[in-house]
Amino acid sequence: MPFDIPPAARTAVARGLTVAFGATEPDFATPLSGGLSGARIFKIRVGGIAYLLRLEVERDGFRDPERAYACMRIAAAGLLAPRVRYADAADGVAIMDFIDERPLSLEYRGTHDQLVVEIAQTIRALHGGPPFPPLVDYLDGLDALVAQFRAQGLVAPEAMAELLDLYGRLRRRYRTDPGDLVASHNDLNPRNILYDGARLWLVDWESAFLADRYVDLSCLANLFAPTQADEDLLLATYFGRVDAAMRARLYMMRQVNHLFYGLVMAGGVSAAPASDLAGPSLAQIHQALALGAFDLASDEGRMAYVKARLSAALEGLRAPRLEAALAELGY
Repeated sequence: MPFDIPPAARTAVARGLTVAFGATEPDFATPLSGGLSGARIFKIRVGGIAYLLRLEVERDGFRDPERAYACMRIAAAGLLAPRVRYADAADGVAIMDFIDERPLSLEYRGTHDQLVVEIAQTIRALHGGPPFPPLVDYLDGLDALVAQFRAQGLVAPEAMAELLDLYGRLRRRYRTDPGDLVASHNDLNPRNILYDGARLWLVDWESAFLADRYVDLSCLANLFAPTQADEDLLLATYFGRVDAAMRARLYMMRQVNHLFYGLVMAGGVSAAPASDLAGPSLAQIHQALALGAFDLASDEGRMAYVKARLSAALEGLRAPRLEAALAELGY
């Protein structure tokens, strides 16, 4: 197998190719960026057709191919994820259809409102399907990330004190409605929402498990719903209606989502500790990312993103709307 596939994985890859296509090696393979998951990703061709090959490199209590592949298969069966041609959790090898991605922010064939409706319908279909395997209470998992972040010391404790105090207050009071536990992707960042020029696809299921539906909804709101009208359109499309309790839950989880992404990105930063959270706003960074003018692969870029997400969480947790949301839910 004279390609850039790691030697240790070649036997397992050959096994997958044989099962899926009756071949022992691809016609062509080129590595692609695998994001922060640690997976090795390749675009391969077999019989002249492109597929995606994913190799799970790192495993721990969270990165579990057995759970991730189960979630991926459920989503693919619902036509929300690319078709799975082969997936073996023991080997950590998965082969699926390749999506020829188009830039969503530049080439979406519709208005912003139509995009909000489509993404809400997509997530509603996911959440309405078979449940995913459980893993952990989502906020318990976030508590573990907070502890790791404190130990890392990436931002001075005094600069984080107010944010973590306000989050702790929300954490102690927020309760997931049992009816809101659904098949949740849990990491709907722009790299995991692909657009092929005609429709949206969801990919990368290593963070998926049974969780609060507002985890996914809050992530989408932070990406696609900058105004109250956008937020209401997202909720109305998803639920068929909008009420004050829905708005309250979404608002609280939007702040949790900002904190989550700040903490996750912090794990990939090796820069010197920051004394404060000053820097470009999240809106400025998202705009620059859409234009290809921001380097999220560099330590400097990742640190700026960490600070922007944490600042957004702090602003939201300080706002009077948080008190109104807590009161609306009887907390």
